[in-house]
Amino acid sequence: MKRLALLITFAAHPMFAETAPAASDIVSDVPRPVVSMHVGNGSVQETAYIGTVAAGNEVALGFPISGTLVERRVDLGALVTKDEILASLDPKDLQAEVRSAEAGVLVAQTNLGSAEQAWDRAVELAERGVDSETRQEDAQRTLVAAQAGLEQAQANLAGVQDKLDLAVLRAPQDGVITGAYQEVGASVSPGLEVLRLANTDEREIVVDISEQGLATLEIGTVFDVALVANPELTTTAHLTRVDPVAESLTRNRRAHLVLSDAPAGFRFGALVQVQAIGDGATLISLPLSAVLHPDADAAVWIVDRDQNVVNLRQISLGAQFGDHVRVVSGIEPGDEVVLRGIHSLHENQTIGRSVSQ
Repeated sequence: MKRLALLITFAAHPMFAETAPAASDIVSDVPRPVVSMHVGNGSVQETAYIGTVAAGNEVALGFPISGTLVERRVDLGALVTKDEILASLDPKDLQAEVRSAEAGVLVAQTNLGSAEQAWDRAVELAERGVDSETRQEDAQRTLVAAQAGLEQAQANLAGVQDKLDLAVLRAPQDGVITGAYQEVGASVSPGLEVLRLANTDEREIVVDISEQGLATLEIGTVFDVALVANPELTTTAHLTRVDPVAESLTRNRRAHLVLSDAPAGFRFGALVQVQAIGDGATLISLPLSAVLHPDADAAVWIVDRDQNVVNLRQISLGAQFGDHVRVVSGIEPGDEVVLRGIHSLHENQTIGRSVSQ
């Protein structure tokens, strides 16, 4: 105990006490390393993907009436011409309706003939003063009703005949059958898709591209296209649209490229390799996490390697693709941008080397 008390006394004596530096007084002379990247290295000329040739214009074909499918003349892959009969429904019930409507027209014509004769007699008797004007007015009303009845019966017949025509499915354009969904004997309802027809004159390429990849592309970008089975067979295509919703599992979005003068070898379903080309311009995109105040005065930290310091620079942002955003202005190709720790930097802060993420 005496030894322990002696040690405590010595530690408390001013000769042995040392003042501990505050945390804010600790300054390291070692420059802080940063996680950064040189932007503009991924130009559109380097972007290449594998896609599939698909129909640029497909039409779902079905019947506007219900019935039983009794004939389907085409199968998957069949080439068809405009107005060619593709399928038909059982016409028996419809033909019975046509016969009934025709009979209705005959009855209406007979009634009209009788009404016309009654009207003629009423007019003649009224002129001779034998019959009253009231009888003539009744005959006139009967004639008008008979005329209307005939018109209604004729309209009913025309509707049933049109319905009979609707039981036959015809090709609205030249093309190829890309889908066959109902077999003979199936009961179909109005609007149910029976066949799918693709226009062979309009072909496109569908490519699944990541959100980050889309950040380096824009609508109108031109692509070189080569057939995978025969790389010597080439053409060009341009980006026309990107599906607004990403695929749930891969988070990729489908891009649609319209082919220009596609050779015959570019059949539906063929695999192609597409490589983006451009006018020499480079699209710049950054991770959204590297941008200060992206919803207001967007800015990034730019590394000045001549002085080994960072400077804050205002930028303008474009479209956002997932966790990346396109930079419209404020950054030039080759600029080094800090990606991590952006909220703990200050203007003209000395930094060290760039480290990987």
